[in-house]
Amino acid sequence: MIDVDILDRNIERMASAVRTRGLTLRPHAKTHKIPEIAARQMAAGAAGLTVATIGEAEVFAAAGVDDLFIAYPLWLSPQKAQRLRRLSQRARIAVGVDSTEGATRLGTALGSAAGSVSVLVEVDSGHHRSGVHPEAVAPVARAAAQSGLGVAGIFTFPGHSYAPGMPAEAARQEQQALNQASEVLAAAGFESSRRSGGSTPTAMLTGGSAATEVRPGVYVFGDAQQLELGRCAAEDIALTVAATVVSHHATPADGPGRFIIDAGSKILGSDRPAWASGLGRLLDYPDARISALSEHHATVEWPEPGTLPAIGERLRVIPNHVCLAVNLVDDVAVVSGGALVDRWSVAARGKNK
Repeated sequence: MIDVDILDRNIERMASAVRTRGLTLRPHAKTHKIPEIAARQMAAGAAGLTVATIGEAEVFAAAGVDDLFIAYPLWLSPQKAQRLRRLSQRARIAVGVDSTEGATRLGTALGSAAGSVSVLVEVDSGHHRSGVHPEAVAPVARAAAQSGLGVAGIFTFPGHSYAPGMPAEAARQEQQALNQASEVLAAAGFESSRRSGGSTPTAMLTGGSAATEVRPGVYVFGDAQQLELGRCAAEDIALTVAATVVSHHATPADGPGRFIIDAGSKILGSDRPAWASGLGRLLDYPDARISALSEHHATVEWPEPGTLPAIGERLRVIPNHVCLAVNLVDDVAVVSGGALVDRWSVAARGKNK
């Protein structure tokens, strides 16, 4: 269930903040997977979209987005290469690379179409997932250029910002890594016209001294993780799950209560970082926590003794990680002022390749 008024406010706030910093906004659409939301982001000034897969890029290109960055080190099969060639005829396409092997494979597989796709070399700025050390970007860029690909610049994902006390430090490390990698590329004869960074926790902290664009995703909705990190407030939560109390759990009269709602891991997702205080929150009851998930059950810990929400009562649940929750449904209810105003298809749902 998406509150479109909050959604629009979140979109405009991020667009305005990024614009004030002199940066380009390229939101990550893997969070919402919905063309109607992409259209709102583009109308608010986004230069294009970030996606994770060719499938997501195909959906948003079909919806009219003509500038797409696949922020992932693709390993192209012949079938994927054919899809990427077709895609490059419809939109401006950039792809992430982080190895000489991947860059060579990308250019070779695309063949004569390699010149229509550009690459950004991924740099590890502290998250330690994919990406090369900033000092190791030049060989990857050379491999891409030798394979016929245009080298547009560098990018990083400061994913370690998703932890208490880390956003500012992750933003500092991001800037340091982008500056270092840019200098290395320049010494190797490559111009880093695009230096891309920024997660939702760091986007408001990213300055223009190193980055030229940011790629936040979760900001459109907010979720329980961002709430607990203090990167959004309860009034910024645009997406909740409407769940029904279906059972009461027997507990001592003087102890905290427990009840069951009909939204388990197949609705909410099961992502829970070690620092998180639960598996989800209730928007209207901030002290309650989802303490356990089964496939179709969520156990809610009620903080105070007393009357539990009645069986049959509807509650608004905030997923821990909203990107997972959206990918679990075919469509979403759109509400404004508490009334249903539309339904949107999650058009890029399951487009994981």
